[in-house]
Amino acid sequence: MNDDSELNSTDIGMTPDEIAKQCAKVMSAKDEASRSLGIVVVDVGPGTATMSMTVRDTMVNGHNLCHGGYIFSLADSAMAFASNSYNRVALAQDCSITFTAPGKIGVHLTAHAREIWKAGRNAIYDVAVKSAEGEKIAEFRGKTRTVRGTLF
Repeated sequence: MNDDSELNSTDIGMTPDEIAKQCAKVMSAKDEASRSLGIVVVDVGPGTATMSMTVRDTMVNGHNLCHGGYIFSLADSAMAFASNSYNRVALAQDCSITFTAPGKIGVHLTAHAREIWKAGRNAIYDVAVKSAEGEKIAEFRGKTRTVRGTLF
């Protein structure tokens, strides 16, 4: 198979949803960074992923608010699971985040990543991070590039 080609779901006898869920299972088993932050996979599909975490007291900065790096990590993990949902290894190549409200201790955050553009080996993902009450905490945009290899 050419490294630049898309893996066809019929090539491995699975639907696109089944491929996405298997990719998430494989990635989750190895993702110590997300696990250590309490980030969990809520849902995954082709080009999408929803992940969540609760802000712990060890995640706050000098203002007693969630450090932006933890929010960025949640959004980045959601993009990673969305971009790897096709069983092609995808890596982040550029990411930015805009914080719109503070995350507070005990708040449960959810990041929903969705693919907004994909061509060849490149893709762009938007990730919305919200509190359990629906308050927007951050908007994240990331660009990915597929490299050699598959997840399974």
